[in-house]
Amino acid sequence: MDGAAGPGEGPAREALQSLSQRLRVQEQEMELVKAALAEALRLLRLQVPPSSLQVSGTPAPPGDSSFAAPPGLPPTCTPSLVSRGTQTETEVEFKSSPGPPGLSNGPPAPQGASEEPSGTQSEGGGSSSSGAGSPGPPGILRPLQPPQRADTPRRNSSSSSSPSERPRQKLSRKAISSANLLVRSGSTESRGGKDPLSSPGGPGSRRSNYNLEGISVKMFLRGRPITMYIPSGIRSLEELPSGPPPETLSLDWVYGYRGRDSRSNLFVLRSGEVVYFIACVVVLYRPGGGPGGPGGGGQRHYRGHTDCVRCLAVHPDGVRVASGQTAGVDKDGKPLQPVVHIWDSETLLKLQEIGLGAFERGVGALAFSAADQGAFLCVVDDSNEHMLSVWDCSRGVKLAEIKSTNDSVLAVGFNPRDSSCIVTSGKSHVHFWNWSGGVGVPGNGTLTRKQGVFGKYKKPKFIPCFVFLPDGDILTGDSEGNILTWGRSASDSKTPGRGGAKETYGIVAQAHAHEGSIFALCLQRDGTVLSGGGRDRRLVQWGPGLVALQEAEIPEHFGAVRAIAEGLGSELLVGTTKNALLRGDLAQGFSPVIQETGLCADFHPSGAVVAVGLNTGRWLVLDTETREIVSDVIDGNEQLSVVRYSPDGLYLAIGSHDNVIYIYSVSSDGAKSSRFGRCMGHSSFITHLDWSKDGNFIMSNSGDYEILYWDVAGGCKQLKNRYESRDREWATYTCVLGFHVYGVWPDGSDGTDINSLCRSHNERVVAVADDFCKVHLFQYPCARAKAPSRMYGGHGSHVTSVRFTHDDSHLVSLGGKDASIFQWRVLGAGGAGPAPATPSRTPSLSPASSLDV
Repeated sequence: MDGAAGPGEGPAREALQSLSQRLRVQEQEMELVKAALAEALRLLRLQVPPSSLQVSGTPAPPGDSSFAAPPGLPPTCTPSLVSRGTQTETEVEFKSSPGPPGLSNGPPAPQGASEEPSGTQSEGGGSSSSGAGSPGPPGILRPLQPPQRADTPRRNSSSSSSPSERPRQKLSRKAISSANLLVRSGSTESRGGKDPLSSPGGPGSRRSNYNLEGISVKMFLRGRPITMYIPSGIRSLEELPSGPPPETLSLDWVYGYRGRDSRSNLFVLRSGEVVYFIACVVVLYRPGGGPGGPGGGGQRHYRGHTDCVRCLAVHPDGVRVASGQTAGVDKDGKPLQPVVHIWDSETLLKLQEIGLGAFERGVGALAFSAADQGAFLCVVDDSNEHMLSVWDCSRGVKLAEIKSTNDSVLAVGFNPRDSSCIVTSGKSHVHFWNWSGGVGVPGNGTLTRKQGVFGKYKKPKFIPCFVFLPDGDILTGDSEGNILTWGRSASDSKTPGRGGAKETYGIVAQAHAHEGSIFALCLQRDGTVLSGGGRDRRLVQWGPGLVALQEAEIPEHFGAVRAIAEGLGSELLVGTTKNALLRGDLAQGFSPVIQETGLCADFHPSGAVVAVGLNTGRWLVLDTETREIVSDVIDGNEQLSVVRYSPDGLYLAIGSHDNVIYIYSVSSDGAKSSRFGRCMGHSSFITHLDWSKDGNFIMSNSGDYEILYWDVAGGCKQLKNRYESRDREWATYTCVLGFHVYGVWPDGSDGTDINSLCRSHNERVVAVADDFCKVHLFQYPCARAKAPSRMYGGHGSHVTSVRFTHDDSHLVSLGGKDASIFQWRVLGAGGAGPAPATPSRTPSLSPASSLDV
């Protein structure tokens, strides 16, 4: 066959896809209906007496109404284990008592007391099978029944109830039958095997419809029930930790630079510190090494913004800084308005807040005046009209405002010799503004515009940058790769344009400087000018008359030049479009201060190698000393979401977006690996996985909220009975779904609110990355509804991952669209010392932390 589609195959395929989509929607609706029905049943049981739920004619004998409990479950366990939108599989409500009639840890009921012949109708309206099935939890809660007697009346016998009781009993039987439907309906998390909750308790046992309090808790995400089994060592949720943890976080270091989509983002202060921004944080970096590095290197951070910073300006005094943020929304959906902060770079204290409520969408460009010691600030917002406004810096009041243009504005600046002259540039324009009046009278100033005329020169599509020369001329860099020199001349009434400026600017010279757009121009202290190219990635120094003096090329993997700043001595700082920050000079070249790549990574326990997963199904193993690639493997063509070495280093697990976990055997030094097997059974992409402490088992989560367990040593087999894994100890805990961490989920979660979590190695706290730009610290285990946490901001986008370092001294968090990495210092009780005695906690043997973007 040639594989060509038949004439009717296309419409048939479309119809099949439409039906499949409708089926998925109906399945989701059914899950929601089931959840609502379960709640209705709970309310119904509050109104129906317990006697109406008993089988007619078979009353439980006095003192024999107890239920068999699983081993380790206390007699006083109450049905109030779960609140906050979670539900347990409850069909008959009961109360425990301190005496034997309640839940007991005694021997199970005689076999005959819990058996029914095959085909006998059960209380739920179905039939229970006596055949062998997937084994349920040992000692699963079942009602103890007396031996059946020959004269026992049938449950439907009219003699068993009075006419007034029949409607209520009928309603009760209908409720129990509906509840059986809920119990037997398997969720996607138990695909491929029966869940212990809906499986027979063993050969010859009847399916139980009774309360499983003390065995499991259940939560719903997007209408899907997620069952989590309580470890046998936990007798009550009340004994688990409550309140926020004693540990706190302090921002220690920020990795990242926003170069892909922002300008005016790199400057050097009077102190010699480099100032730039990433996410919601403005970073002040002193060259000399990383955290604790040689040469006095270090970072400080201004963290006054509530959303992403988009632009910077440095005051002529070299101390004060203005930073503008974009608009956004908080966790509750309330809008966060754009605003400009003026702050002191020495004390990191905010001096003035400008324009709250005056800007739309965001702040696009900023500039301080220079001729009057920085008395004024010019701001261009991101509204459709790109409003241009002038502000009094000391008082924070607006002096003048005007609609700029409907085209993008990329740069703004005051003439350093005349503060009444302002220049803006952007898409297809260079505008020269004159502003007057308004000093001391808020909003009373005027702004008039003169449009730059290109005349015989080709009008470029974009003019991204400009710089003022000491002689008063202006240089512009454009998308054609040209540097244009604009000279000042007397005003000509015949020149097109609006306004009455005394002088105007015209093009007096042109030099072709780069192939492709020019993204940055920088005037150096010696009067020379640096230009940075986009397509050619060249950095060129220009002398008088635009004579090229020397140049250097930025390596391709760093991207194009986005911004240039002159550092101490001959050092230059270069920001790139691939979010790299480089240091160096034109003669010696440049080396990265910041560089990012990869999606997920994990260190081998030996520390000799690190595995890195990429977005194409390819993963690499690199030598940590030489940084050379020692292994290069491809598994499928989907992106890899998680890589994790086993605690003993004998295996490597790789979770992919093709729904498969690939298992590799690894040599002792981690340099060599060979395919061992595949864990297949998830119905969606792999999101998280953890190894057991003995290195034989894996717990994994997927995109459709499944929790599955795998016997790797036994051949990568899926463990059908998840209840048997309730007491298994895990070397790491990064799965976002599980009993020990379900308390981190907020009310009304839709399944995307929590992106990542990580338990500390001392098993005291769990760090959480949420979808609202925040990092949280919870106590561990976190198995209480609405658990309190310590919350930390700084990221400007959803936080994708969090991991503790090997000694729990630091926490690393990764941003999403903001492309940032935050390093937090852990302060307080978690720094040292053994973990306190807590149920199900043992010393961790997990390897060094991994990161999943």
